[in-house]
Amino acid sequence: MSKNGNGGKNYRSAKTGRFVTKRAAQRSPKTTVGETRGGGSTHGAHRSAITGKFVGKAAAGRWPDKTIKDS
Repeated sequence: MSKNGNGGKNYRSAKTGRFVTKRAAQRSPKTTVGETRGGGSTHGAHRSAITGKFVGKAAAGRWPDKTIKDS
């Protein structure tokens, strides 16, 4: 386990794109994405904050507050 106790994940808000604490992620699970540290690039694919699955560009456009563009 990592030093700060979050198990090797960073959490990002789909609304703001900023990193948030694990506690904030737990309070807003439908608008927060957990990212594994050092997970590699997804080449700009869009991912749902609700399911964690990759979605198309059109779906990301319909739900901008619930999707993240991975890098």
